[in-house]
Amino acid sequence: LSLDLKLGKKVNEGKTKEVYELPDVPGCVLMQSKDQITAGNAARKDRMEGKAAISNTTTSCVFQLLQEAGIKTAFVKKQSDTAFIAAHCEMIPIEWVCRRIATGSFLKRNPGVKEGYKFYPPKIEMFYKDDANNDPQWSEEQLIEAKFCFAGLTIGQTEVDIMARSTQAIFEILEKSWQPQNCTLVDLKIEFGVNILTKEIVLADVIDNDSWRLWPSGDRSQQKDKQSYRDLKEVTPEALQMVKRNFEWVAERVELLLKTKSQGRVVVLMGSPSDLSHCEKIKKACATFGIPCELRVTSAHKGPDETLRIKAEYEGDGIPTVFVAVAGRSNGLGPVMSGNTAYPVVNCPPLSADWGTQDVWSSLRLPSGLGCPTTLSPEGAAQFAAQIFGLNNHLVWAKLRSNMLNTWISLKQADKKLRECTL
Repeated sequence: LSLDLKLGKKVNEGKTKEVYELPDVPGCVLMQSKDQITAGNAARKDRMEGKAAISNTTTSCVFQLLQEAGIKTAFVKKQSDTAFIAAHCEMIPIEWVCRRIATGSFLKRNPGVKEGYKFYPPKIEMFYKDDANNDPQWSEEQLIEAKFCFAGLTIGQTEVDIMARSTQAIFEILEKSWQPQNCTLVDLKIEFGVNILTKEIVLADVIDNDSWRLWPSGDRSQQKDKQSYRDLKEVTPEALQMVKRNFEWVAERVELLLKTKSQGRVVVLMGSPSDLSHCEKIKKACATFGIPCELRVTSAHKGPDETLRIKAEYEGDGIPTVFVAVAGRSNGLGPVMSGNTAYPVVNCPPLSADWGTQDVWSSLRLPSGLGCPTTLSPEGAAQFAAQIFGLNNHLVWAKLRSNMLNTWISLKQADKKLRECTL
């Protein structure tokens, strides 16, 4: 532990971690991992040297990835090799499980379903945390009828829906993030808490190698997760070393989830510098997706040779590019670009109130052979580019997926608030 952090009282202790209050950091706790590995509600448990550091690395990277994408989590920062700081939450005693592939306990509970059955969309299940009864599966109805209240927030239909939606989004983001490593995320187990300061439901606890099944190349026999420990006939020092090597493999690769090999950029071409403020909005929106954006001035009417020279400059350096054409009045820029490059071009004309209804046709009605869509919103043009790059950049895709979730949640909460007012 770093010396400058004073530990308060122990709030909680689980099988693999301890939670401490931090008197100097109000509203936060320290999550300290242990060198302990367990299975079957601790029916089997062993000491594994170095596991605390491996778990802490894995959790810190996963939470960082999700947080940068825009998912609300309790994670604040990695504090030491074996501990991280998190927002203090009152935990909701439900394990949310999201599955893409049927395996494990699902097959026991659903006889007749073959291992490897794929769920589209991924399947969500919930289990009530109750060691004495082996964490029974619960329905949404049971969770709502339990009328739980944490940090002043009653868990009703809205909160259950938010957790279910969030579980699917979190699974899909991590599934997508593992794909460039040629690794299949089979299923995932997560928990939520209510942040005691903001009263918001956030992803809490940890996501480490005990939380998921990971099959390299989609091959179960190569599994790298805790299942390799559960499956041991007997626990020998050699067997534990094998399990530890799997955990290390995951901890090394999880750091790669925060990076992407694929790069891309947006180049905004404006017909005149008077369109600058419109273009700045596109650039600002690109930045929210982490996409670099360059602004250029060129007129396809007044300097077609220069327009094509600028185009050639961006085609020649090998960086995948989406061109956005910003031209009011008569838009020659987008169609000329579209007819002369194999890269995607999108029109985003700045329309004026007086002639806008006539001017927009120069962007919409194109000669044959041109595939140049038009979007009037600068943010929409940036999002369109992000969706193109998201096809092979998991970090951009994660931001898009997270935006969808957060928009859905804010509508859900607005609806709840409105109903409470009218009641």
